[in-house]
Amino acid sequence: MAARPVTLGDVRRARETLSGVARITALESSRQLSGLVGAPVHLKCENLQRTGSFKIRGAYARIAALTPPERAAGVVAASAGNHAQGVALAASLLGVRSTVFMPEGAPLPKVAATREYGAEVRACGQGLDEALGAARAWAERTGAVLVHPYDHPDVVAGQGTVGLEILEQCPEVRTVVVAVGGGGLIAGIAVAVKALRPDVRIVGVQAAGAAAYPPSLAAGHPVAVAHPVTMADGINVGRPGEVPFRIVARLVDEVRTVSEDGIAAALLLCLERAKLVVEPAGASPVAALLADPGSFRGRGPVVAVLSGGNVDPLLLQRVLRHGMAAEGRFLSLRLPLPDRPGALAALLEVVSAADANVVDVVHERTDPRLGLTEAEVELHLETAGPEHRAEVREALRAAGYPLSPC
Repeated sequence: MAARPVTLGDVRRARETLSGVARITALESSRQLSGLVGAPVHLKCENLQRTGSFKIRGAYARIAALTPPERAAGVVAASAGNHAQGVALAASLLGVRSTVFMPEGAPLPKVAATREYGAEVRACGQGLDEALGAARAWAERTGAVLVHPYDHPDVVAGQGTVGLEILEQCPEVRTVVVAVGGGGLIAGIAVAVKALRPDVRIVGVQAAGAAAYPPSLAAGHPVAVAHPVTMADGINVGRPGEVPFRIVARLVDEVRTVSEDGIAAALLLCLERAKLVVEPAGASPVAALLADPGSFRGRGPVVAVLSGGNVDPLLLQRVLRHGMAAEGRFLSLRLPLPDRPGALAALLEVVSAADANVVDVVHERTDPRLGLTEAEVELHLETAGPEHRAEVREALRAAGYPLSPC
């Protein structure tokens, strides 16, 4: 049986339910993005929401709508992290027992936070689809109610409250850019925004390695991506949900994709220029603005939704380095040196004179590939940008050092 449609009235009722539970998150202007796009750009900071993402909205709306017998049976969910924390907190606030299945290898901070919010956490499978299968089996076995991360009208309505806030905080908005995984957030925003402002353009953004919506929209029904791969675990979903897909197909103007390099650069920009910690999924709308700013020109003000900020510190470290490399601000080289006193110091003097910052040095002297009088150095340098990176390379070459990439 087809699920009931989601209406503006549903979103407004969800907002009443969420009063005093979900925060009305800030809308921050971005001077750099505005200058790049040629129109005002604002960031909707759901990374500052309770539990660190928008997910508390849909989870609470869904659990609050359960009957007393359903609440007594408890709830179960599957998530890589954000939905897990939303369900755990929502269930605790409503006095409902919760069990959450998380993929093996889920970021440890997200696992720990989910437990701290009150859920019983069970590790299962290598991805969200396997964890979701385990959650469904648990629901059938125990009678617990499955709180799906995106494929339910109540969840979509709860996420749609973000759209109502955007219209109130930026009444003149002309474009809203939203990250897309299963589609619950963009579907809810589209229901709210298009009902009140049908002229507003809604643009979805997916990671290129986990982009199930473009082929699904072309086929006219949800199509699975065989092996979705992206560092943006919050939108690493292999198949659109049935409920959000119908809404996206009807109301969303466009779904585009962004690269991993683009996501890394966007995360770096959010941290450096906006002073906001954003996870890769949350940075993907900014990546779309950076990748093709001209396509948003004349369509502002633009609101980019930063959907979450729950990023593993180790992943953040890797992504920032990757983002710096993508922007030409990081240089990794391998080069031979004579194995004699002062050789490494002489090399570093050239680097210093070129105003490059040494991040890491690996000095290898015992590799079987090397001769008795040979050494090899791996350098990781921070530079000011592509031009400076080229200048550093040229300075090393001019000093007689043959260069190889790491």
